[in-house]
Parts: sequence; structure tokens; C-alpha cells
Amino acid sequence: MLPAADPAGAVGAGDDPVPGSPGTTVPIRPMTFRELLDVPFALIQANLPALAWLTALSMVAAELVVVATTAGIARLTGDADNAIAWAAILSTMACAWLLRFMLRGATVAIGLADVSGAPIGWRTALRRVAAASGPLLVFQVLYTLVAVGVLALSSLLIITFPFGVAWLGWLRAKRFVAVPVMFVEGVPHRAAVARAKILVAGAEWQTVGLWFAQRCLLALLSVPLLGIPWYLSDFSGTHRWPVIVLLTSGVLLIIAFGEVVEAATRVVSYLDRRCRREGLDIHIPGQVR
Repeated sequence: MLPAADPAGAVGAGDDPVPGSPGTTVPIRPMTFRELLDVPFALIQANLPALAWLTALSMVAAELVVVATTAGIARLTGDADNAIAWAAILSTMACAWLLRFMLRGATVAIGLADVSGAPIGWRTALRRVAAASGPLLVFQVLYTLVAVGVLALSSLLIITFPFGVAWLGWLRAKRFVAVPVMFVEGVPHRAAVARAKILVAGAEWQTVGLWFAQRCLLALLSVPLLGIPWYLSDFSGTHRWPVIVLLTSGVLLIIAFGEVVEAATRVVSYLDRRCRREGLDIHIPGQVR
């Protein structure tokens, strides 16, 4: 695991986490904007088995909950179409929220372990998520409430909506590296957010650009991802339950993919900001580790 920041907090006072360690996927140095976009995918590829198992198991569990909930509501309401539709929508939203919570923490844990030169599996990642579940849960709740509040407020007028999205991106940017801080430095939510704001200071709009670019990329990648359930629908037909399963699983797949990419980007951005603000990439000869 990477070292926490030195207590003095002076710029240039950081420690080189793994000098010369083999197999490190992410370069421990300041990165360009293009690298901040590209390196997260290299990090995902380097840990693909663990992330694939984690995502697949999580999606199966989430889809089973969605189907069970929808089937239960259908039975209670006598197969009322409106009730079934709302049950599928709301249960998918709830499972997607939990899916993002788990994948965000686990992907950050896996990414940080890879950077430290000691890769971990999905079981170890889940244990680390459980250990940091308190701060992660607070972060997730506020993350959702802020998004709902900002978008609801800005959508009152069409002309204000783009400004609301930009404002939301700026708020996201200030807290973008808070989750890696929780894992590396073992601090509660409030301290992690305060630390994240210090690390990102001066680069908020660059992070906003990164946040926007990822969402545009996700929109493009959603097209082939949505093609999977549509392809399967050729075999299953248009019956109600196959359609529900395919649509909800397609939504969960897109959300899971987007969260894994974003969480990997948080890890890369955390390293970049610590290198720039604290000299994490500077190796002091003869330093005791």
C-alpha cells in the first residue's frame, strides 16, 4: 500500500512508494491529460481477472435482486403493468447504487495494490472495502444527494441546466481523489475530503475536463454494450420477463463499466496529484523505508 503523506505536508516531502518494483502499471510521476485518460484502462487491463470476477458476481447478485423484487410486486399486484414497470425501475436504481458503492471501493483497492507492486484478488479487495465501509458510505450518500440537488435545481430552466452540469463537475473534481485517500491514509470522510481538496487545488478544471471526457467516452461505449442485450433479444423474443431481464442487466452493465473506469481514474489522479503537490516520485538516496 502507498505511504500516507508526511505530517509536515510540505511540497516535495513525499516518499517514493515502490522504487524499482517490477510490474507497476501506473508510472509514479506527474502525468499529462492524455495519460490521465489512457492509464486507467491500462490499470484495468492489468487487473482484468479480479475486476471481471468482481463485476460479474456483483451484477448477477444485483440482477437476481431486481428480478426477485419485480416478480414479488407482480404477484402482489396481480401482474399490473404499471406496478411491474415501477418495480423494475426502482429496484434497478437501488441495485445500481449499491453496485457503484461496491465497485468504487473495490476497484480503488485493487488499483492501489497494483501500484504498490502487490496485486490483490477480488476477495481481498472486498475485505478492504468492508474495513473502509463507513467513510465510503458517507461519501456515496453525499455523492448522490449533491447530484440530485444540483441537477434538480438547475433543470428548472433549460438555459441553466448546462451551468448546473458544469457546477456538478466542479464539485465532483474537488472530491475526486477522496476515495483513494480513505484507503491509503486511513482517515474518515471529512478528513479525506479536506485532503482531496488540498491535492486537487489549482487543477479543479482539468479534473472537470477529465470527468466530462470520461462521460462522453462512456456514452460512446454504451452503444456496443447495449448491443449485447439487443442481440440476445433475437433469441429470447419480446416476452415481458426476458425484456425486463435484458434491459435491467444492460443498464447495470453500463453502470458497472462506467464505475470501474471512474474508480481507476481516481487512483491515477491521486498519484498524479501527490507527485505534483508532494513530490511522491522523488527518491531520496539512502532514505530509510
